[in-house]
This record gives sequence, structure tokens and C-alpha cells, in this order.
Amino acid sequence: MTINTINIISESGRQPNAVRMPIWIRQNLGQDMHYGKTDAAVHAHRLHTVCEEARCPNRGECWSRGTATFMLLGDTCTRACGFCAVKTGKSDWLDADEPNRVAEAVLELQLRYIVLTSVNRDDLADGGAGIFAETLRQLRLRDAQIGVEFLTPDFRQNQSDAVATVMATLADLPEAVRRDLVWGHNVETVPRLYQTARRGSKYERSLSLLALAAQQPGVAAKSALMLGLGETRDEVLAVLRDLRDAGVSRVSLGQYLRPSLDHLPVIEYIHPDAFTEYENDARAMGFDWVKAGPLVRSSYYAEEIQQHSI
Repeated sequence: MTINTINIISESGRQPNAVRMPIWIRQNLGQDMHYGKTDAAVHAHRLHTVCEEARCPNRGECWSRGTATFMLLGDTCTRACGFCAVKTGKSDWLDADEPNRVAEAVLELQLRYIVLTSVNRDDLADGGAGIFAETLRQLRLRDAQIGVEFLTPDFRQNQSDAVATVMATLADLPEAVRRDLVWGHNVETVPRLYQTARRGSKYERSLSLLALAAQQPGVAAKSALMLGLGETRDEVLAVLRDLRDAGVSRVSLGQYLRPSLDHLPVIEYIHPDAFTEYENDARAMGFDWVKAGPLVRSSYYAEEIQQHSI
């Protein structure tokens, strides 16, 4: 079966965006009592979340469930991806107490599963791996059974050192503490679009990090794709096969939504039925955890991963 997408085309070629988003893109902001509690905990501990910084369309839903994705190492990224709402520039943020504050906020919110991400910090010798590792340690020392998922940058020239730092932290935890981890890193788009969408990044480098993570004991590798930048179905399927070849077992696919007029335009809105087809394709390739849909993001309902053993 062939599923059509909504293409935005006029006499002058592709237009930046549809005049109105399709109905399946619209989202309820959902602010109940849990939303306020999450918001208060995040700001009381002077933390950043990708939910806010990247203008995630699911913030209302996730915060209302009492979940959040904490963003380490400040709110300024050293790269300038064409799709991302996080601000870019030089950053001098390096707070050794940040892991403690994240752990205290998680304890306050009584979370059972936490996603940690960060901006790219190419200015740091370790790319920020040490902060990821220390935050993981602080979380597990406070709650020995908490589920932890990373969504890391590619660590450029120090991938082996970054992985070694994290694995050493897991190995040094007390005997009764969990030593598993979901290690996520998003390839984001197809190789052909990297030059415009992911300046400063390389598709092969992302695959290299994922393959290295997947080789570690107790680690499940995860990645994500955003669709609607002009990729073809064949290109998406090729990326999914590359991810499986790299050992990635978990994947999510969602619709790219333009944060502002300064960012890359949406070329097409992918129909929900097409996402269902991609989900079926991914499962047929052997992925054991798949989420695909217009509003899916890499950490969307990530806590469901706890239902799967590593």
C-alpha cells in the first residue's frame, strides 16, 4: 500500500510550510497539577529542559504526567543545526553541582525513569561526558533502581573516551545498584540532508558512536529520525537498516516542525498512516522498541522502555 504525504507546492516551487498545520499536528497543552509541580521543580533547582529550550510540542502532555527531559551543560549549543530551536554560540557554563541538582529534582518529582540530554559542547575536552556520568552516578546513588536514558551529542573526536567514562561509572556503582542504561544519540535525518540540516555533524560519526554504545554490556542503543525535510521513503528505510547494522535496537520517528522562520522549512507533513508503515518496517527489521507518529520525539514516553529487558 502506498501512503500519500501532504506536499506543499506552488508555481514557484515548494513553500516553507502549510498555511495551516494538519489536524493531526495540533496538540493540547495540558496543564494540570502535575504540570505545575514539574515546572516548579525544574526552575527551583535552576535546571534546563529540552522540553522548553527546543520548544517541544509535547511539553504540556509530558509535564502533566510528571516527566521531563533534563538538559545538561547549559542552554547554549556550540553547533547550529538548521532544525533546532536551542540557541547557539559560545558557552562558559560548567557547573560541577548540576548533577546533584538534577538528582534532587528527580527525587522531588518521584520519577522512576529519567532522560538526560545536553547541548553540544565541542569546547570541552571530554565533550561533556563527565557530567553525564556524574549525573548518572548521583541518580543511582539516590535511587538504586531508577531507569536512566541518555540522549547525547556525538562527542566528536573523543567517542571512545566518552563511552569509557560512562562505563567506568556504571562499573563503580555499589553492588545492589542497577548497571543498565539506554544510550540514545539521534541521527536526525538522512545523509543527503546533513549539509543543510546538521552542520558540524557527520552521519558516519553518529553511527560510530551508536555502534560503540551498542557493544557495551547492559547498554541498549537508541536513535531517532525527524521526517518532513524532503527525505524519500527509500532514504528513511536505508537509515533504519544502517541503524540496525550498527546494533541499535530502539528507534523513534516523528514529524519535523519548524521552530521559527529562521529555521529550515517544513517540506511535507507526513500522514499518520505513513508513520504506521514506518513503524511496521522498523519492527520487521528487528527493532524491539519503536515509536512513530507526527508528534513523537526521541524521549516521548521513553519510560515505556522499562517494560523491555536489556
